Amino acid sequence: MKSSLDPRVQRVVSDDQATVAFKEHDHFTTYQVFTQKKTGSQHEHVGIVHAPNPEMAMLFAKEQYARRGKIVGIWVVKSEDVFSTKHEDMDMFASANSPEKKYRDPGGFMFKNKIKAFREKNNM
Repeated sequence: MKSSLDPRVQRVVSDDQATVAFKEHDHFTTYQVFTQKKTGSQHEHVGIVHAPNPEMAMLFAKEQYARRGKIVGIWVVKSEDVFSTKHEDMDMFASANSPEKKYRDPGGFMFKNKIKAFREKNNM
């Protein structure tokens, strides 16, 4: 087996250089990481970490995502606990984008055109 700098690869090789096989659930859990940049703001998804438990996930998340910028809060959530829609179910959002509700879409307001017309009208 080739030498690797990745510690995960180093763990799978024993002292006698025999490869050790992983069992089905013999790996770290994946956690989704959310950070909060200032008090009162929303948490934003910034990435993932792999850890054996939530405490280590918090430590890994702090080291990975809070080193460079100012962070006031971190959430770590097991990826398996995140409930989401499937791509096959996207038709459930079809009614939200119906053409008769353009007033809900901010792109429907043409303020730049109105400002431009006002400036042209008033020679500004």
